[in-house]
Amino acid sequence: MKAIGLNTYGGPEALQVVDLPEPRPGTGEVRVRVRAAAIAPVDALMRSGAFAAAHEGLEPPFVPGMEVSGVIDEVGPDAELEPGLAVGDPVVAFVDFAGAHGGYSEHVAVPAASVTRAPADASFPEAASFISNALTARNGLDALALEPGSTLLVTGAAGSVGGYLAQLGTAEGLRVVAVAAEADEDLVRSFGATDFVARGEDAAQRVRDLFPDGVDAVADGADLGDGIVSAIRDGGQIASFRGYNGDPGRGVGIHVMNVFDRATDHAAISRLRELVEEGVLSMRVGRVLPAAEATEAHRLMENGGTRGRIVLEFPVDKTDT
Repeated sequence: MKAIGLNTYGGPEALQVVDLPEPRPGTGEVRVRVRAAAIAPVDALMRSGAFAAAHEGLEPPFVPGMEVSGVIDEVGPDAELEPGLAVGDPVVAFVDFAGAHGGYSEHVAVPAASVTRAPADASFPEAASFISNALTARNGLDALALEPGSTLLVTGAAGSVGGYLAQLGTAEGLRVVAVAAEADEDLVRSFGATDFVARGEDAAQRVRDLFPDGVDAVADGADLGDGIVSAIRDGGQIASFRGYNGDPGRGVGIHVMNVFDRATDHAAISRLRELVEEGVLSMRVGRVLPAAEATEAHRLMENGGTRGRIVLEFPVDKTDT
């Protein structure tokens, strides 16, 4: 089968079309014929060698990709499919690429618990665009465990994770305060944010101008770290998605999140799909490119400015229905 992988770590140009054996689903797994795979910042980290330790003892090529959509084409032994799912059905899957084989490939074998049916009426690129970021946001909010009416400050609120933090937080009765570029105020308010602070070096102080005692928690989608902790009230919390080694003091709790911890949390994955179908969560596709143009897709992502997911599309073959 064809995949997009790398034999050496490096920039976007390290990505190339490679030939790999088709995976077969093991016990508790299903195989998905991939039709679309979303591009994520963590894919670029993997490509650059930041996760080289996870590849220790493995032979390249290594394949990035955390979220795919496609159709189930094989079911492994003892795999417990979501009720109503069968071979040939369109699905969304979260892919743990800790090994060598991620989602930028024509087939992936993943735990059945990582798979849910595709949202009704969604295109394959749309279906591939939400699960990783929404699950990341879900992970952060679950760690914070805020009561309805609490104030949640979301940094990077116009971004993929930030947008889902705002939407989920709003749906759960939180008062969402968004930090984003001035040009994105209307966008983040459409996600449910009731308060807006333009990003900048003094953003934390401007949050304090609005909330003199500080907000209850920060979900730090923009990785501001020490640059935003002063906006948190004494005894508040911060959820970090890329690691935070600071010491905010004042009794502020720190949660460092890893979305791969939820890779087989089927209840969370399927509920996020339901929220998409209910209109609570959006599917945000910025660009769709052929899988063979993965190098250009990574360049576009790293250049920034694209709102919504950049998605790779895999061609239909004669066996697809």
